[in-house]
Amino acid sequence: MSVAAGNPGGFWRRLGAFFIDSLLLTIPMNLITGSVENVATEVVIILYFLLLPVFWNGFTAGKYICGIKIRRVKDELPPTVWNMFLRIFVGTLVYAVTLGILQMVSGCFVIFRKDKRSIHDLIAGTEVVRR
Repeated sequence: MSVAAGNPGGFWRRLGAFFIDSLLLTIPMNLITGSVENVATEVVIILYFLLLPVFWNGFTAGKYICGIKIRRVKDELPPTVWNMFLRIFVGTLVYAVTLGILQMVSGCFVIFRKDKRSIHDLIAGTEVVRR
């Protein structure tokens, strides 16, 4: 499965992947724990998004289904735990501190930038590309 250079994953593919991942996580967790708002569910969700791309060549289940993956920009290898930490936690902190304004800007980056990199991609040194 090689990735064509310069073939970024766009807004709709990324949104679709996030929607699929959310369904795959929240429905079973709700059935198991009886609620999607508890500590166990939050831990599973964080670990899923943090570790799965590291150990599965840049994929989450949703990204795999939508034909996109995360990779490091500098060497086109799968993300490390550090990259994913920056993407998730630092990116989320930046979005929260700006009350979601930069999250909307980030969505515009994915729509309008040629490389389709969001703010959290820029922070983490990653990109989402088609596989």
